[in-house]
Amino acid sequence: MNAPKFKGDFPMRIALVAPLAEAVPPKLYGGTERVVSWLTEELVRQGHRVTLFAAAESVTEAEHVVSAPQSLRLAGVRDHLGSTLAMLRQVRRRADDFDIIHFHVDLLPQALFEDLAHKCVVTLHGRLDGPDFRPLYEAYPEMPLVSISDAQRRPMPVCANWLATIPHGLPQRIYSFSPDGGEYLAFLGRISPEKRPDRAIEIAKRAGLPLKIAAKVDAVDLTYFETEIEPLLDHPLIEFIGEIDDNKKCAFLGNARALLFPIDWPEPFGLVMIEAMSAGTPIIAWSNGSVPEVITDGVNGRIIESIDAAAQAAREAATMDRRKVRAEFERRFTVERMAVAYIAAYRALLARASISAKLRELPAATLAVTEVLPAWEEVAGQGAGLPALNPTD
Repeated sequence: MNAPKFKGDFPMRIALVAPLAEAVPPKLYGGTERVVSWLTEELVRQGHRVTLFAAAESVTEAEHVVSAPQSLRLAGVRDHLGSTLAMLRQVRRRADDFDIIHFHVDLLPQALFEDLAHKCVVTLHGRLDGPDFRPLYEAYPEMPLVSISDAQRRPMPVCANWLATIPHGLPQRIYSFSPDGGEYLAFLGRISPEKRPDRAIEIAKRAGLPLKIAAKVDAVDLTYFETEIEPLLDHPLIEFIGEIDDNKKCAFLGNARALLFPIDWPEPFGLVMIEAMSAGTPIIAWSNGSVPEVITDGVNGRIIESIDAAAQAAREAATMDRRKVRAEFERRFTVERMAVAYIAAYRALLARASISAKLRELPAATLAVTEVLPAWEEVAGQGAGLPALNPTD
């Protein structure tokens, strides 16, 4: 194998492989597809040659390879395995066209692209504590992985090949900053037991504040909604809006006093938190999963552990400085910062491959540290987690 290039700021040929459940960007709910869209457009804006593998309704400035005739959720397709495998065959056939292949679908790339791991990255968007995950990651430790929070990594085996932790980021223009907010509390996302909409309802009642719930109900959660949540909606403070699109989401978040994020599971990131921050709206959240990595307590929200504490925080949210909330978003969670972090990760991966190639090409007896030291220092400087190389070693 010829040593791949990795130095400088040359435009890269990047494939982004999206889930097929939703279009990119999604019409309604769809966190992963939304992040893929933001990253795709920012990489194009920065001058890279990007190819997006995604469902037909996707809209992008990148080259679009249609990988499903319609987003699978809207088509009523619940099992996405066959369509995803067909898409991965498309990617495989064009693998030589790309410097980097960046997957946003879990599990399958590890097995099907093991021999191309030197140019592949898998961002893991979901929770990783499922009982059947560990065997796969132990069997395929070669595949470079990106986590979206440090908390997301905790259940993984020690052999996992972590390349970086890169938090999500979104364009600054999407959610207009709202300096005043409003009087209602907001719950945004989907209705499911781990998201705890029941907690949000109880918080609003104890705080004496209106709650607006903008959330989708998946078929798998319909029984939960009908039996556990719907009976709680018959209250003058509670308004169930249902699933909303991006246009409505901007006003929904910006006009809220605070976003309630009362999760009861190890949330890998929680995109809605930074969406609220972009609008200047503080978050009230339970300390689970990534929450302590996103919220700086007292600055862009409050981290709490009980209904009573959440109700008190909700009453006090109107006094929080919404400009500081927005400033925290601009400092940490913009799409520009996310794209820069991914480019650094891509270059670090190519640098690793370059070093490996040099080591294979040089006979062991004549191996000179000067041959690999510059490359090693560059990749170490890009945050790839490699130790410093001592020329005297």
